[in-house]
Amino acid sequence: MATRWGIVSTGNISSDFVTALKALPESEHRVVAVAARSLQNAQEFAKKYGIKKAYGSYDDLGTDPDIDVVYIGNVHTHHLSVGTAMMRAGKPILCEKPLCMNVKEVKEMIKVAKEQKVFMMEAIWSRFFPAYKELEKRLTAGEIGQVRHVIASFGKDLPNMERMHDSATGGGVTLEIGIYPIQLVSFVMGGEKPLKIVGTGHQNSKGVEESIGTTLLYSDGRIASISASFRAFLPSEAFIIGSKGTIKIPYPMWCPETIEFPSGTFTEPLPKSAHKFIFDNSQGLMYEAMEVRRCLQQGLLESPGMPHSESLTLSETIQAVRTQAGTVYTQD
Repeated sequence: MATRWGIVSTGNISSDFVTALKALPESEHRVVAVAARSLQNAQEFAKKYGIKKAYGSYDDLGTDPDIDVVYIGNVHTHHLSVGTAMMRAGKPILCEKPLCMNVKEVKEMIKVAKEQKVFMMEAIWSRFFPAYKELEKRLTAGEIGQVRHVIASFGKDLPNMERMHDSATGGGVTLEIGIYPIQLVSFVMGGEKPLKIVGTGHQNSKGVEESIGTTLLYSDGRIASISASFRAFLPSEAFIIGSKGTIKIPYPMWCPETIEFPSGTFTEPLPKSAHKFIFDNSQGLMYEAMEVRRCLQQGLLESPGMPHSESLTLSETIQAVRTQAGTVYTQD
């Protein structure tokens, strides 16, 4: 039987997620409803993507008995309120990154998931790309020996994306795109919490950081150097340096089809799609959807590939990085 999806919000990432689902067999994934704060927006989205039900209220979507799991793609200032409401209505959720605004909110989200005994996963889609699976396999096999250093960046010149530059709407480069190099480092370090985080950044007039540079220290002297920017096109690639060699993840490091290993290059192209996407490699959103279906079928309450503990570690690291750059949110 198909996994029946409900979609929260009609923004760009929700559009790409629904488009990615359409490339998967309808016998496995179906979008049955969409909700937005505006019924008209929901109806227009539903018409565009062939979705039967449109709601002008998130609560109405949460009580729809025909929905198996809810994808939350709204602005992350509202992830906690919408996510907990859905889980209290008994709905499993796949919530876009960042899971919440800060550590306190992430802990609350995890608490509700456990209380309600429903599945919850943060949509760190990178983790489910075949290239990342191959990376995990090679690191475990010791292809580059002991990891000594990780270097990762993500930067674009985005002067006109107002929401991303305003603290009132959860803006700031760390939550928006800095999360990707941070999650890669955490992935490589096995989910270990850093021993020390030292960084700085440039803050704009609206109270959020637009660029950051941070060094993280891990056990056994392992170091990670990350940078993220709304002000410059950074290489947006990553290097994992070990005692026996180096792995390179070329652009785009957050959704790669290719990784360069010492023993040769691994490539698994994304499936061809007749549909247009808004963001880079968004066809790859299908991988996280496939993981959600697998987890639900097995009765899991969290994904081994992106467990709650990892979401908490990510949030703790992100909060340290952006506060060192001077960013504080009202939610803090």
